[in-house]
Formats: sequence, structure tokens, C-alpha cells
Amino acid sequence: MKFHHCIFNLSKKYGFLILFILILEVHSAVKRMKEQTVIQRILQDYDWRVRPRGNNESWPDTGGPVEVKVNIYLRSISKIDDVNMEYSAQFTFRETWTDPRLAYQKFADENTDVPPFVVLATSENGDQSQQIWKPDSFFQNEKEARRHMIDKPNVLIRIHPDGSILYSVRLSLVLSCPMSLEYYPLDRQTCLIDLASYAYTTDDIKYDWKEVDPIQQKAGLKQSLPSFELQDVRTGYCTSKTNTGEYSCLQTQLLLRREFSYYLLQLYIPSFMLVIVSWVSFWLDKDSIPARITLGVTTLLTMTTQSSGINAKLPPVSYTKAIDVWIGVCLAFIFGALLEFALVNYAARRDMSLYRRMITAKQSSAHHIEHYRGYQPLTTVQPRSSCCFKLFVSRYKERSKRIDVVSRVVFPIGYAWEYSCLRTELKLRREYSYYLIQLYIPCVMLVVVSWVSFWLDKGAIPARTSLGVTTLLTMTTQASGINSKLPPVSYIKAVDIWIGVCLGFIFGALLEYALVNYHGRQEAIRKEKAKKNPISLNDQNCICPQKSKQQSSILPFANAGIDIMNFNNRNILDTYKNPNNENIRQEAIERKRLPSLRLDLAGISRKRNKTILHKLKMTKWIFTKTEVSKRIDLVSRATFPFFYICFLVFYYLTYFTDYMESKKRE
Repeated sequence: MKFHHCIFNLSKKYGFLILFILILEVHSAVKRMKEQTVIQRILQDYDWRVRPRGNNESWPDTGGPVEVKVNIYLRSISKIDDVNMEYSAQFTFRETWTDPRLAYQKFADENTDVPPFVVLATSENGDQSQQIWKPDSFFQNEKEARRHMIDKPNVLIRIHPDGSILYSVRLSLVLSCPMSLEYYPLDRQTCLIDLASYAYTTDDIKYDWKEVDPIQQKAGLKQSLPSFELQDVRTGYCTSKTNTGEYSCLQTQLLLRREFSYYLLQLYIPSFMLVIVSWVSFWLDKDSIPARITLGVTTLLTMTTQSSGINAKLPPVSYTKAIDVWIGVCLAFIFGALLEFALVNYAARRDMSLYRRMITAKQSSAHHIEHYRGYQPLTTVQPRSSCCFKLFVSRYKERSKRIDVVSRVVFPIGYAWEYSCLRTELKLRREYSYYLIQLYIPCVMLVVVSWVSFWLDKGAIPARTSLGVTTLLTMTTQASGINSKLPPVSYIKAVDIWIGVCLGFIFGALLEYALVNYHGRQEAIRKEKAKKNPISLNDQNCICPQKSKQQSSILPFANAGIDIMNFNNRNILDTYKNPNNENIRQEAIERKRLPSLRLDLAGISRKRNKTILHKLKMTKWIFTKTEVSKRIDLVSRATFPFFYICFLVFYYLTYFTDYMESKKRE
């Protein structure tokens, strides 16, 4: 009684534990078949040379074609070659089909369990993968292909109990991609991956895409392309018929759009600047032959070099590309600017010979027309608005000047399962000293050298033009050398900002001299006119009166800064030549004896308008310079270095701060 009572108490206390042990013993009685045993049994009488039977019962003999489901996992797309029209891709290629001969569910019974799947391993040579039948798939547009064998062959063969097989392999392919470059570099391309069976027709194999996620993409794949953007990936079919039969085919379409920002920075903006630089010739004096020839020839050769560099990266196609139109028009404008100077030079020489003949003719017939020189019309006819441009051009009597003026206007108007994975991140910091010596210091020196033009005389046209063009071309060559070592990425790099701003400052220095030269010639023309005719026709009625009282009332203004009563010596000499105008000659002599009267209009305006700007000593010193061309040079000497220093500070705070902090953390 005591023994039974003790057993009852133990079962009451530990009944749940005893029940669990009994269930575990019953479960352990069911044995799981080893994978090695499963593989040996299913491959015992297996012939891999015979394709499996299909699932279509309407085909009594073969069961119809084998249905192969395909799935692709895109890992990377790189090296899109425009010249050879090809691209490189790495992906995991997966195929799924059913082979009833490999089904091992039949090996399971009450006492034997089978694994959910078995993996058929392969040797380093990959010959063991031929133990089972596989579809003879090939890529129709493949140029080169290789399997990855490190550390072991990247091949997976998984067999399930119902006979379904998963075949997965990692491949790297070089695929052809026929491109249409009519809109290059604003083009979109469609690259294909065509998969088909090499020997089996549609009666034996039928390819189809997997229902869910037929194309998978690795995270960050769209941003990994340097010069293209992967817009979309589409799937389709490309079943084809040949002399040997009809073959099933699957097609993957990769829609790629070329990134434009690289070509904007490296092609469009530099060529645009070259065209504008060639127009500087229109604002230089027609007698500056060395400067204008150097400017035109240098920009033409630079544009030709730019064109050669672009076309070297493209195949020799038979049609016209968008980039060909751009480069051709830019070359035409630069070439037209050079021809324009040839026409200006020819017209100037013709004008000179014509002017000499006119002087000779005037001297021979001067006594016939001498009395018509003082004639001035009392009324004028207002020109029509349609004739404004003609009247503007007619102000320039020489044809060479007219050509330059017209060119200044015409030229600008024309222009499945989860896998364990380990990742190692290597953080690399680029050494900066090489780029400091080879890029940053030379660029700063080039920008500073371009500012030397501000301190040269405005009449030194060849020196200032050669200085500006040479520094601009040297900076362009520097930029080309740096970008040739980098991939054509779609985003803006720090070196692009640096080179772009340096180019902008050098380009601005060249345009500044064009403005200085233009105002300098305008001032020279005004001075020459002032020497020939100081008093205009409208002021002849306001000439100093002959009475001494009136002279004394006006004389207090004689010490002012603006001379408004300086007479035309040429008209006085003309009166001496005419013997019939004795009274006029006497009047001219009396007027010449009068002292020149000055009126300080600028002093009066300064007294009335005392602003804060004119109180600054530097500003007063600049504004006392009467010539606008000198003012431009003086202002440029201060503004160009100031803004460049501001850019250097901004560039340092934006890019160098992070670089220095990362260096300190190390």
C-alpha cells in the first residue's frame, strides 16, 4: 500500500513531465532519412541525358514540354560602353522545374521522415552538376560570360520531395546593347537580356517568368550606375522561329536614361563659354590684328579639340547626333567670328584707300564748295521706327566698324530565401596632398595671373587678350586632365565646383577687358570729336557776349571744372581761307581772345547730394576718375579678389572641415 501510494503521489506531482517524456519517446521512434541516403537512392537509376516528363496529360508519350520558371536577381550593372555598344551585368540566375524521377516523398512512411529538401553539392570543377538533367539555357545577346568559382563554385541545386528542382548560379556577363544615339547625350537606351533554349524547341521546353517578383534588384542598384539612371526593369517574351524549329525565349528590358549633369559641366558650359569668348573680338579695335587673330584661332582650335574628345567616346555612326548639332553650330559661330574679322580687316583697308582718295579730291575742289561748310538745316525729319537700326548703323561711317556693330547683335541672336551574410566595410580617406599640389595651387595661381590684366594699360590689347585666353585654355586643359581620371558620374563633385568657379573668374576677367576696351575706344572717339568741334550747333547762340560787362558777370565761373566755351579752331581757320568773310574772320578773332569759361556743375551736384557712398575716401578717389574704362579696372582690382576669397572660405568650410575632422578622428 505504501508503494502504490508513493507512485500515486509522484504521478500527481510530475504528471506533465512524464507525459512529455512519453511523447518524446514516441516521436523519436520516427527516424529522418539522411540526405546522403536520399541522394544515393534518387540517383541510383537516373539518366541525366533524358529530359523529364512534362505535366500535360494530353501528351501521353512525353507529357508535353517541361515548364521552366525563371527568376533573376540583379546584383550590379556597370561598364556601359557606348563605343562597343555593350554593358556588363552580374546577377543570380534561378530556374525551377519538376523532375518526377527525383521525387523522394515516396521514401517516407510512418517510421521514416524525409528532409524538406536536399542540396546537391558540386565540386570545384563543377562536373557534379551534371548528375541531373538541366535546361540548356543560353543568353542570346551574350558576348562574354563566366561563373564565379571563389571560394567554391557559386552554384546551388536544391531538390524537393515532390521532385521540383531549384537551380541557382551566379553569373557575370558582357551583353550587347544596340544603342540609338540620335539624342545623345539626352538619350534613353533599352538594354536586353534574352534567355532561350539552345537545342530544345517549344515541344520540349517552355520558359515562363515566376509569378511573384520575376526580377529582383539589389538595394542601391539604381544609384550604382555612374552615367545612367535605371528607370525601370520590364519582362517580356521573345519566342523566335528558325530553320530548326520554334524556341521559347524570355526577355528582360533595362530602361536606362543617360545622366545629363556630367555633360552639362564638361561639354555644354565650356563650349558655350568658348563661343562667347570668340565674340570678344567684336568689341576689340579693328587695328588689334594680333589680338583678334589669336583669339579667333585659339578658340577654334580649342573647340575642335573638345569635339575630338567627345567623338572619341562614341562609335562612328551614320546618322547625326544631338551632340554633333551642338558642336557643329558652336564651331560655325567661332569660325564665323574669325571670318568676320577677315571681312573687317579687308573693309578697313578699303575704307583707308577710299578715304585717301576723298582727301585728294577735297583738296582739289575745296574752293568750289567752301561756302557750303557752315550750312545747317533748321528742321529735321524724324526717322521711322523701322529705320532705327539703319540709322544706328549709319552712325559708323566706316564699313569695318559697321560690320563689328552688326556682328555684336546678329551672332548672339543666332546661338526568396534568407541567407546569413557578413559584411566588411573599408573606410578609405583619399590623400589630399597630391591634389593640393597638382590641382588647387595651380588653379589659384591661374586665377591670380588672370587678374594681372587689371593692372596693365588698356591700350595693351595683345598682352591683355593673350593673357586672358591663355589662362582660360590652361584652366580648361587642367579640368580635362582631372575629369579624364574620373568616371562620368551624374552628381556634382567638389572638384567640379572648384574648377567651375575658377573658370568663371578667369572668364570674367576676359570679359572685363572687352568692356574696358569698348569704353576706352568710346572715350577716345569722344575726345577726338571734342578736339575737332568743342561747341555743338545748339550752343552757338549761347557763345559769350562781346561786351565787357557781360564778360565780368560770367568770369566768376572761370575757375570751375568743366570747360563749356572752347571754340573750334578748324572753323576759325576756315574763315581765314575765305576772303569774302572779313566780318566773320574779325568776329572769330575777337572770340578767340576771350578767356575760356568753366562751370562747376559737378561741384554743385556734390553739394546738393551728399551721400554716404561719396563720403568714403576710396569711393571718392574712384569716382574722380573721369574715364569709365579706368573705373572698371579699378573696381575689378578690388571686387575680383574679394569674391574669390569669399569663395575660398566657403569651399574650405563646406568640404575641408569634414576632411580635417575625419583625419583628426584617426
